Amino acid sequence: MLKTLWQRIETAERRLRRSFGTDISTPGARLLSKLHYHVFDHAFLRTVWTNFFQLAPGVWRSNHPTHARFEKYARMGIKTVITLRGEEKFSHYLFEKESCEKLGLTLLHAKLWARMAPKRDRIVHLIDTLRTAEKPLMFHCKSGADRAGFASALYLMVFEGVPVEEARKQLGLKYIHLEFTKTGIQGYILDTYAARNRRDPISFEAWIRTEYDDKALQAGFDARRPPEDLA
Repeated sequence: MLKTLWQRIETAERRLRRSFGTDISTPGARLLSKLHYHVFDHAFLRTVWTNFFQLAPGVWRSNHPTHARFEKYARMGIKTVITLRGEEKFSHYLFEKESCEKLGLTLLHAKLWARMAPKRDRIVHLIDTLRTAEKPLMFHCKSGADRAGFASALYLMVFEGVPVEEARKQLGLKYIHLEFTKTGIQGYILDTYAARNRRDPISFEAWIRTEYDDKALQAGFDARRPPEDLA
């Protein structure tokens, strides 16, 4: 009963969230999009909570910055912003695109999902984007906990030669990553790679490009979770 009620509330909230916040071209539309941005995308929290950490020289991870934070990062010398949320029609992306254009920041897209194993080509695209992007750079998702954590671990392994056991720490409570939720798929991917690497050493990038199977990984992760958590 309670589960059904909660599902109905979530459905209603999703419909409302997707019903506006897609236009910033007029004062009225901009006002509505600001409301959408702060209420439904929780931007008001990110004015003070940044989840902003340096990974390596010229590379930072973060949650989704506000315009004031983009201004600060531009003053720091950051040249490139990589959004792990992808290119979308809603307020968070519209304001981000506007901020980057105003500040002369290059905005690149490498979309991942927090609660699902990304397809191989998505991860390959992220690796290629990180390899060619101008530094200093920063990448972000919404909270900076899950997708940013996975991307951070990937960056350290692929570009800094950090062992998976050390890189795995980028997915932890320090960053508000919660292993027991559906976002635990991010750590499960790294754990699966770690087990494979112990059997017969292979680089993370080579494993992604030649062996990674998102469907098998997702099925393996889901099999470990209670049935009610998969609804």
